[in-house]
Amino acid sequence: MPGMPARSAALLVLVAFIWGVNFVAIHVGLDHFPPLLFSALRFTLVAIPAVFFIKRPPVAWKYIAAVGFMLGVVKFGLVFISIDIGLPAGLASLAIQVQVLFTIFIAAIVLKERPRRDQLIGATVAFAGLAAIGVDRATSAPILPFVLIVAAALAWGVANILTRLAQAPDGLALLVWASLIPPLPLLALSLLFEGPGKVGDALAGIDPAGVAALLFVVGPSTLLGFGIWLTMLKRHSAASVTPFALLVPIFGMASAAIALGERPSAVELIGGAIVLAGVAISMRPRPDSAPDLVEVRDVRAVVGVS
Repeated sequence: MPGMPARSAALLVLVAFIWGVNFVAIHVGLDHFPPLLFSALRFTLVAIPAVFFIKRPPVAWKYIAAVGFMLGVVKFGLVFISIDIGLPAGLASLAIQVQVLFTIFIAAIVLKERPRRDQLIGATVAFAGLAAIGVDRATSAPILPFVLIVAAALAWGVANILTRLAQAPDGLALLVWASLIPPLPLLALSLLFEGPGKVGDALAGIDPAGVAALLFVVGPSTLLGFGIWLTMLKRHSAASVTPFALLVPIFGMASAAIALGERPSAVELIGGAIVLAGVAISMRPRPDSAPDLVEVRDVRAVVGVS
């Protein structure tokens, strides 16, 4: 990006790479844990720093609870389930990007923020690509996993608006403290739908590969990735930082192809390119460089980390 030091650009590419590979780590983890239990364990470990190291942000508990529920229970629960029941990890890393577009439309309804013309054009383009992928999936594979990932993106859009309303001065602190909310509901749902036997077997049979996958989604992906991204947002303009998020599905699909042997169809590749083009259009900064919903100084509204 123009004006950005090479070291900062390299760190942002590294974060995008980590977040792309994270979808492969999720896929591996789901071979060892049922999805709701895996998500519960992830947030349990992310929440530990909240108790010992990170001060609670000066935000009302209602926002912490709402963000934690929408992100942790709804969004991540649906992401993990969708991958567990057959959605390719690479395609998941792409489809979740439409959360940016859902955020724009929800903000228009809730916050009365009128979308710009290029945002509407970008949304139309992106959803056209998403529709193409959906039709292709419906004719070649079960459609439910794809529907769930789109629903997860919608839940993320709601969470983005909640974080905007919360106005937390430290986005990472809000994320970590919000992680206190999901573990118990997710564990309860896991026991209810996945069953005590399956939960017990997963915990009793835990092995190095399962532990490695869990630690990756907690450490490099969440704590390190968000830490670097937020630091870059403080040092550089959001307009120069946020486009690096578009590298996430590229790394996600490439790493899934290498590690998992996934081969997206031609329609998925073309549709994916259209989705990314639409998201890129919608993320363009305003001509007057004024702050914008998609140009927020907060990571949650612009990235495809999972």
